[in-house]
Amino acid sequence: MNPLLIEVPEKIETERLLIAVPRPGVGPALSAAAAESAELLQTWLHWAQQLPDLEQAEAVVRRQIAEFVLREALRYQIYDRAPEGRQLLGGIGLLRMDWEVRRFEIGYWIRSSAQGKGYVTEAVLALTKMAFEQLRARRVEIRMDPNNTRSRAVAERCGFELEGILRNDGLTPQGVLRDTCIYARLSL
Repeated sequence: MNPLLIEVPEKIETERLLIAVPRPGVGPALSAAAAESAELLQTWLHWAQQLPDLEQAEAVVRRQIAEFVLREALRYQIYDRAPEGRQLLGGIGLLRMDWEVRRFEIGYWIRSSAQGKGYVTEAVLALTKMAFEQLRARRVEIRMDPNNTRSRAVAERCGFELEGILRNDGLTPQGVLRDTCIYARLSL
């Protein structure tokens, strides 16, 4: 089936979170969340090496919307569902997708002030469930640097199994050779 014809939910709700496709106008909130977390994000993520200004952040949001519509990447923003108003907590998405095989990779980040509250685990579980139930995924992966112990713990809490470590598989954002852990869950 042509991926453009596949129905993909634009929002997923959990007990504490709203996981939603980005909307025009949220660039400033994205910029603020990334800026708050720059030091942490720059350790692991290439895109965080130069944080976008407000205009660039809005362009990123609009590119993410286009990729979602084209089914090239299914990126969502994570918001809390607090009664006093929603705050952008981070991002999550299905990336490096193979629609024929039905293989998806989950990527995620969370702002510094939201760490340690279980939000990433909750979001990963929700997105994994959606991938298997609605997108008929056969395989969902999470990849990370072996030294990213927090990300490894999320994968393990969510029932992903370490399949292996690819040695000298890539470069850190700082240009140092690194390995890559591959965690996966398979359809039942």
